[in-house]
Amino acid sequence: MGVLKFGTVNWELDTIKHNRFDAANGVDVEVAYFAGEDATNVAILAGDLDIIVSDWLWVSRQRSMGEDLTFAPYSTAVGAIMVKADAPIRGIPDLVGRKIGVAGGSLDKSWLLIQGLAQRDYKMDLAREADVVFGAPPLLSEKALSGELDAVLNFWHFCARLEAKGFRRLIGADDAAKALGASGPVSALGYVFHDKWANENPDVPMSFVKASAAAKRLLADSDAEWQRLAPIVRAEGRELEVLRDRYREGIPNRPVAEEESDAAKLYEILADLGGEKLVGEARQMAPGTFWAALKT
Repeated sequence: MGVLKFGTVNWELDTIKHNRFDAANGVDVEVAYFAGEDATNVAILAGDLDIIVSDWLWVSRQRSMGEDLTFAPYSTAVGAIMVKADAPIRGIPDLVGRKIGVAGGSLDKSWLLIQGLAQRDYKMDLAREADVVFGAPPLLSEKALSGELDAVLNFWHFCARLEAKGFRRLIGADDAAKALGASGPVSALGYVFHDKWANENPDVPMSFVKASAAAKRLLADSDAEWQRLAPIVRAEGRELEVLRDRYREGIPNRPVAEEESDAAKLYEILADLGGEKLVGEARQMAPGTFWAALKT
């Protein structure tokens, strides 16, 4: 399995390995660390890895181009626009003329969804009417803390760390998704693997999914496990508690078929907003993007 060296998925993988949930389900998870998401994507396409973590949008794009990748939901946790607690920004219209930091670039899904909501509800072109700067997540958080930014849209764990330092959520990407038609939380990230590999080793991916579920149950119920993970999470006290709580909120708890239906709706919205640069030529989510074995 290939993952980012400092990604949040390591918290779950460490829980799996430490508690031997992989062995209990008949698999042995070997973790390979990578410096960036592009590197894990290339490695799985080359056949060098069995599993990576990515999003369903990328999986759909690959399927539409002939790859047989598929997606098993991992986390519904998504980013939010964060502002200081005493900031005079109470809603999307208050972002006009403000300096907003955005992680993930101009085609970040959370940014596109919030722009879509601003356009629909307030007839605002947020990308034009605000002063938008793109940057790396840690840098944007530092600039928000120092007051150089009026607001910041960051990845969920950076948002949680800001929350622990007195920031509040203005609007989350999940709020925007629901406002635009999703009936509930949709996993932003999932475990991604090839259909061919899953078909040739039918017990292995399902056993891994069961090990993941066991780790999630422990992380949902045990504060002590989070204390054990504190050095890996690199947080303590209030910050660790907020990260723990936001992680727990992101544990998928809906039937996969419902998530898939909502993802298909969001795909069409994102295709309109992000165009071919985001989704390629396909205007609808590719069939089989969500792993069929989880829908039976």
